[in-house]
Amino acid sequence: MTIRYEANPPKILPDVNMDESIQKFIEKIKIISKKCDAIHLTENVLGFQRVSPIEAGKIIKKEIPDLPITVSLRVRDKSESEISEFVDNCISIGFSGVLVLMGDPSQTGKKDSGQIPSSTVKRLREQGVDSKIDLYLSISNKPNFSKIGKKLDAKPKGFMTQVIQNIKQVQELSDNLNGFSVIPILLYPSPKNEKSAKFLNLDLASYSQEFEELLKKTHEITGDVLLTSPSDFVGLNEFLEKYSN
Repeated sequence: MTIRYEANPPKILPDVNMDESIQKFIEKIKIISKKCDAIHLTENVLGFQRVSPIEAGKIIKKEIPDLPITVSLRVRDKSESEISEFVDNCISIGFSGVLVLMGDPSQTGKKDSGQIPSSTVKRLREQGVDSKIDLYLSISNKPNFSKIGKKLDAKPKGFMTQVIQNIKQVQELSDNLNGFSVIPILLYPSPKNEKSAKFLNLDLASYSQEFEELLKKTHEITGDVLLTSPSDFVGLNEFLEKYSN
């Protein structure tokens, strides 16, 4: 059974000391890695330029060598050669998996490359990359299963979901994706994460009441879950302290 933590590397901002930001980020990972089994590093969430998950991951691997790391790979703004270079770096650093996704539109106005996640995974598999690192695709929390043929044909190791709203969604994903790993994403229900909850159309009050049970049952069904808490690191850390005891 695996509990992962979703970590967003620091934004690159003009008036911020990047070395200090990265160091603070690494310290957080050291703290939370004692309560979870793995971390997932994102790349340029919402299209904002952030420290590369490759660079952040290198440091984490030196500091916490045994911590499994998966990483998001945006294909929206990368060429085929840039994608291959990114994945090669992930393999050489020792990451355990790559989530290939489209990514949000760039805030810097960078043009779309035309790359498609499912085609990318298929191409990487044909190159034998999946023997060196696990490849994942993203999936809706309530997909139309008759319309995900291309994702299934790409034969990833598994799927990381959008934020899950209820246990029914987890069960349906698990039942319909037999043979694939399913990693549901759950949002830690904190008042500080209210903005994220609204963006996801989550009723934070009811979600909060059922969260611990939702986490437990999700874990029972899939054996793997990814927790996100974009605006409340301390709250999630304290929750995991109690949950893991």
